[in-house]
Amino acid sequence: MLAAAALLLAAGCSAGSAGSPGDGPATPGGTAPGGSARATGSAAPAKGSVKVLRTVTEGLKTPWGLAPLPGGGLLVSSRDDGTIIRVDEKTGAKTELGQVSGVSPAGEGGLLGIALSPGFASDHMIYAYFTTASDNRIARLLYDERKPPGEQLGAPDTVFKGIPKGSVHNGGRIAFGPDGMLYAGTGESGERGAAQDRKSLGGKILRLTPDGEPAPGNPFPGSPVYSYGHRNVQGLAWDGQQRLYASEFGQDTWDELNAIKPGGDYGWPVAEGRSSDAAFQNPLAQWHTDDASPSGIACVGGVIWMAGLKGQRLWRIPLKGTQAAAAPQAFLTGTYGRLRTVVAAAGDKVWLVTSNTDGRGRPKQGDDRVLEAQVR
Repeated sequence: MLAAAALLLAAGCSAGSAGSPGDGPATPGGTAPGGSARATGSAAPAKGSVKVLRTVTEGLKTPWGLAPLPGGGLLVSSRDDGTIIRVDEKTGAKTELGQVSGVSPAGEGGLLGIALSPGFASDHMIYAYFTTASDNRIARLLYDERKPPGEQLGAPDTVFKGIPKGSVHNGGRIAFGPDGMLYAGTGESGERGAAQDRKSLGGKILRLTPDGEPAPGNPFPGSPVYSYGHRNVQGLAWDGQQRLYASEFGQDTWDELNAIKPGGDYGWPVAEGRSSDAAFQNPLAQWHTDDASPSGIACVGGVIWMAGLKGQRLWRIPLKGTQAAAAPQAFLTGTYGRLRTVVAAAGDKVWLVTSNTDGRGRPKQGDDRVLEAQVR
């Protein structure tokens, strides 16, 4: 798994990847309104393209997270069912691994992001971020494919708990970074002040060891907090120079794509979008909330690809260093409805997960789906 991550970084990107549930153009983040880059620092082309190659599978209920298996197959979490299924990416066949015990779905909470252990080839561990009756937490589960379908998941081993839960703003994206540490995007659960309180786990990006301890080198000694002042983070990805990017839901004005600095304050609830206050980190791009409501992000070929829920589109943001190299471009607008997750696949391809059965979409026949797309 670590070798695979190294190959992704060498190619230029590493993937990690709702809120307000529109249409319209965004303007560059440097003006009013408008997730990694090549290690060489060369900018991606200003104009790109997206071609959906096929529907991998359909008939999914409230899919949220997706994790490609190193030997083939895609793991997909169901927010409301609390289950993880394996999708054969060649045939689309679905096999249920099992249900994650302790999941208490309600509102935007439930079984959310999933990630494979860096040592998955030997330890067969799946990490999951989920809502319980009392909190949001991260647990790891043993995956034993030798057992019958529905019985392939072991009991959750909680590695981190106490993340605030709410009917909204539960965050939920988890990813192992190129440093082997576990990153988690959390929401402020509707309690705005939590985002600025460094003692709270809400409205943060957390950086943990695989065992759930505060990671060595974190900006605040003894704390899992890596950055703060976030409203609701659901997208994480790294570029070829191991720089972290995150997507963030705004409230009524601006959604954001941010380059993350250790210890950085991203402004919420004092600032939404760009601010003249030097105490806050400004986004590298921003959108009206009707145009984005961003969840997952991935980085392919020096470009951040950002899934839009309410915006019902896939955004392309080419990078030059940690800045947007050109105005964001929108693709697939309205074609597949709400997009929840985008994950880097082989070469110039990505996996896309739709989110039309989450209570805010208008499901069509076949929803929800996993799509394979070529992006440039």
